[in-house]
Amino acid sequence: MRFRVSHTTEYKYAVPASESFAELRVWPQTNASQRIIERRLNIMPETKVDHYVDYFGNNVEFFTIPHRHNSLSVTSEAEVETFAVEPPEAALDISVGEVRQIFNSMRYQLFEFLEPSYHVPLNQHRRIRKQFFKQADSYGDSLRTLYAWIFENFKYRSGETDISTPIADVVKQRRGVCQDFAHLMLAILRSNGIPARYVSGYIEAYDPEKTDAALVGAAASHAWVEVCLPGGTWWGLDPTNNQAVGERHIEVAVGRDYRDVAPMRGTYKGATDQRLNVIVSLERTKQTT
Repeated sequence: MRFRVSHTTEYKYAVPASESFAELRVWPQTNASQRIIERRLNIMPETKVDHYVDYFGNNVEFFTIPHRHNSLSVTSEAEVETFAVEPPEAALDISVGEVRQIFNSMRYQLFEFLEPSYHVPLNQHRRIRKQFFKQADSYGDSLRTLYAWIFENFKYRSGETDISTPIADVVKQRRGVCQDFAHLMLAILRSNGIPARYVSGYIEAYDPEKTDAALVGAAASHAWVEVCLPGGTWWGLDPTNNQAVGERHIEVAVGRDYRDVAPMRGTYKGATDQRLNVIVSLERTKQTT
């Protein structure tokens, strides 16, 4: 499938800002499941943009606006082609006990994705953790059971949580958004010795070729989880939509949790009053032969 994606972040200041600095992670990945055909970044006021690749392999752009400005607009546009990539069945059929042995032997390489992180504390929800990943169960079935359990027991409610809401509150209220469900799933996985990482990206809400129900999370950046499989493959799982990640997902950045992949992070000098507006659009396009 081929998509055109646009992600705009706009700030309007009550009084002019005298200087702004920002770091962006809005450049989609190129990997086995997708390739970037075209990509552009537009910033107003215009300024020079620099680029580097961070520790987790994400494309990071950063810039400074060293003069007074009333507003800031950042638009990332890309054309992306996605592919159907199935996980190796042998890696899913193996037992949880064998998987744990494999990951224990690779703990040094997978350390960041097994330990607690800023938004993903561990060992706080033992009763939940014990429901999953029994030694004799198959790894694939256990993973599917986990994301289905989150989907069935937690309601998607926009505006009732934010990035500062602890996982404990999400568990108590049984409500949240995609980033909450991703963090909860990461906590359960890592508490069970399963290496897992947070993914930010986009998702197509409606399939124009089907009459299926809309997927949740398309109004802004979406979030899901990737788990490590024996052999080193990372498999994407979307607890918000009760499914494995497929061609309608576009991956942008990966990390330990949201803090590693925030689309835009920065600061400015000026009054504290500001208005923020974020607009995300994802449109399927026709492929040319």
